[in-house]
Amino acid sequence: MTLGYGAVIPETADFTRIFHGAATGAATGTGVIPMNDENTSKEKEVKRRFQSWLRPSTIKLMDRLYEDDNCKSRSEFIEKAVRFYAGYLSTQNAREYLPNVVISTLKSIVAESDNRQNRMMFKLAVEIAIMQNLVALQQDIDPLSLERLRGDCVKEVKRLNGSFSFEDALDWQKD
Repeated sequence: MTLGYGAVIPETADFTRIFHGAATGAATGTGVIPMNDENTSKEKEVKRRFQSWLRPSTIKLMDRLYEDDNCKSRSEFIEKAVRFYAGYLSTQNAREYLPNVVISTLKSIVAESDNRQNRMMFKLAVEIAIMQNLVALQQDIDPLSLERLRGDCVKEVKRLNGSFSFEDALDWQKD
């Protein structure tokens, strides 16, 4: 199979299977192109020379970056860039596959985060229950005073935007 400008991708059974989505789980015919040809031996595929026209600014950019990408030559840099861009374009056609992968990954990240937050909230709830029981053991508070205190605490926590510390409680009780 030829992709223009002399770039050749060998038509192997594995390539066809990957290109049509069988190896990646993508829907058949989505055009997912493998980023590296692991199934293609270097002896079979011979590099071909072709002429290319680039702006001087693009050549300067390439000269500045190709060694940073561990490329030995401009040619290797261009080949890597073409393969990367071809992979990018092929994902544009795999809309049935990629969103499911992204959604699945995000769901697992959110689930793990929720799990951690729930564990921390449980630990905090236990500590608050201990404090409340210790205070209730020492104080004789009537139900009406407790309701009024709860309403005042809600107002104070809202005023402080949820960041209520023990020092805030001490200052509040002294007033």
